[in-house]
Amino acid sequence: MPLTIKSASAAQFDLLALGECMIRLSPPGHQRIELTPVLEVYAGGGEYNVAYALSRYGLRTGWVSALTDNPLGHIIKNHARTSGMDISEVLWVPYDGVGRADRVGLNFTEVGIGVRASVTLYDRGHTAVSHMKPGDVDWKRIFTQRGARWFHTGGIYTALSDSCADAVLEAMKAAHDAGTIVSYDLNFRSKLWPSKKAIEVTKRLVPYIDVLIGNEEDFQKVLGFEVEGTDENLKSLPVEGYKRMVERVVKAYPHIKAVGTTLREVVSGLVNNWSAIMYYDGTFYSSRQYEHLEIEDRVGGGDGFCSGFVYGLLHGMTPQECIEMGAAHGALLQSTRGDTSMVTMEEIKHVMKGGSARIKR
Repeated sequence: MPLTIKSASAAQFDLLALGECMIRLSPPGHQRIELTPVLEVYAGGGEYNVAYALSRYGLRTGWVSALTDNPLGHIIKNHARTSGMDISEVLWVPYDGVGRADRVGLNFTEVGIGVRASVTLYDRGHTAVSHMKPGDVDWKRIFTQRGARWFHTGGIYTALSDSCADAVLEAMKAAHDAGTIVSYDLNFRSKLWPSKKAIEVTKRLVPYIDVLIGNEEDFQKVLGFEVEGTDENLKSLPVEGYKRMVERVVKAYPHIKAVGTTLREVVSGLVNNWSAIMYYDGTFYSSRQYEHLEIEDRVGGGDGFCSGFVYGLLHGMTPQECIEMGAAHGALLQSTRGDTSMVTMEEIKHVMKGGSARIKR
């Protein structure tokens, strides 16, 4: 059964996202964290990245979160404003001068090369966003009075605390009751919670999810569905085995209308094989294969796929166009440093059509 999405005139937001945004600190190039004298500063977070990208491409997006009222919180505020997204529903928390009560999370990321993988080091304990709980946000007011065509959140925010998981459930129920499409990026992070806890919590959320997004590891670690034919390092991804896994997911949860996923085979730190598949209304669609894709920074590629994929659905594109847009945007996003999209819609459409990287003069 296809998705039924509200018309643009029926809501203030095309997409509303709930999630964390952190300050990312990275050594230039491929230097090591413990040896660099310089750190580059970026803003990024799974759900935030989706709203940021879609706002850049002309959609009316909003982001809900909690930030401390200090210069670090203002870095994120200023970054969000450059995209044009609405942050009026963000909760601003006083800063105590030390961060004992609430703080903005930090994310130290090394960009790998060759046989050395990219590495992320979190410093995100006791963050303001992790203290969010049911009742902090008036979701009924937002979804009934302001209105949203699409609500997006995911496993990163849900994993931050038990109260965040409860807040996600509250938001999803309100969105569902208001006829808003709900998407959820499974986004498993082993540093935030174990697979057993992820599966237990996510099963409570699934009844309110219309669109599931994730990679092969996410479906295994967050929903408990194994992909046949993969090894523990996920070096080879048998697409047919993956499709059979998705079929089991939608059979177990027949209300889920679409499933989108990236397929990434890591050749080296800067070379990946990249593609995506989509299940929609009983049919599978596969994107172009980006073989030996040279990447500058792999972080955020999945969010690039998600935002391109959702952009297509919100614009009434065909399923094949949606999966091609998601894969193209994800591939292009990985050509720049940082988590958030820095590419243009013109570039996305050029790549979707098979255009080359020949210099433009």
